[in-house]
Amino acid sequence: MTMRLGVIGCGLIGGKRAKSAKMLGHEVTIAADLDLARAQRLVFEHRLDGATVSTNWRDVLDADIDAVVVATTHDMLAPIALAAAERGLHAIVEKPAALTADELVPVIEAAQRRGVTIKVGFNHRFHPAILKARSIVDAGELGPLLYVRGRYGHGGRPGYEKEWRCKPEISGGGELIDQGSHLIDLSRWFLGDFPHVFGIAPTYFWNIAVDDNCFIGLKTEAGQVAWLHASWTEWKNLFSFEIFGRDGKLQIDGLGGSYGTERLTYYRMLPAMGPPETTAWEYPFPDRSWDLEFSDFAQAIAEKRRPIGDIHDAKANLDIIKTIYDSRILA
Repeated sequence: MTMRLGVIGCGLIGGKRAKSAKMLGHEVTIAADLDLARAQRLVFEHRLDGATVSTNWRDVLDADIDAVVVATTHDMLAPIALAAAERGLHAIVEKPAALTADELVPVIEAAQRRGVTIKVGFNHRFHPAILKARSIVDAGELGPLLYVRGRYGHGGRPGYEKEWRCKPEISGGGELIDQGSHLIDLSRWFLGDFPHVFGIAPTYFWNIAVDDNCFIGLKTEAGQVAWLHASWTEWKNLFSFEIFGRDGKLQIDGLGGSYGTERLTYYRMLPAMGPPETTAWEYPFPDRSWDLEFSDFAQAIAEKRRPIGDIHDAKANLDIIKTIYDSRILA
């Protein structure tokens, strides 16, 4: 299925989405950003011949398109997604998809009423090491899953405290809603829903009104646990996600770039226990998660199915985040 697309928000992520869409044979016909020069740069850099530009996101929804990419600051994600759904447009919306879970209720209702697909940008599900891990888990090789453990973080940069992610009225929160949401999403993807939630969201280093660290404990009804830490004080960029089963363990390290080469290590328990049988895969090539995620979005529309990581997953994610923020347990 070939689509005509609009892009709202022409920063780094909007550019990645436009690049993936074009590579997969879709046509980006219009791009909008509050900074007109940025919209023009996106069109030029990705050679979107014939695409128009605007500073008004409503112009995109008025255009002759099938779907829209929404890659704005967090405060505008849900309002634009709602307007798109009400117009019968499919949308891929960047995570966390809203400031709060409540904002997503009318989006879900409008999408159901108009029969459109709303995908949320949980691209980590499409990293090769994580996809390989999922295939191993689905094949039953780990046996029953016991728990997961995840760590994710970076150290910010000079002036980070002045950026929009540190302004709660725009971001909805700090590191918990930022990188923490990816860890929560991956945990839900492997273990399922978490009715039991606890955690703290302290601010240790940055002089900001939001959290720069979060420590999260999640438990399924069956007692499986996700133990997670996301940090803006991780002075060496880090990604580590471990999946523990009765018969083995999977460990994913790195995401490429400054996070290091993406690597999956499979530790398979032997009948005699002791040192496990170890197999490792490395993925040093460029990150294709954006292409694979956009491909799933398009396929889900064509097949009239839920995409992998959608608006319902985003709401469940934000429900967990709200529980932690509402606990008011701060360091």
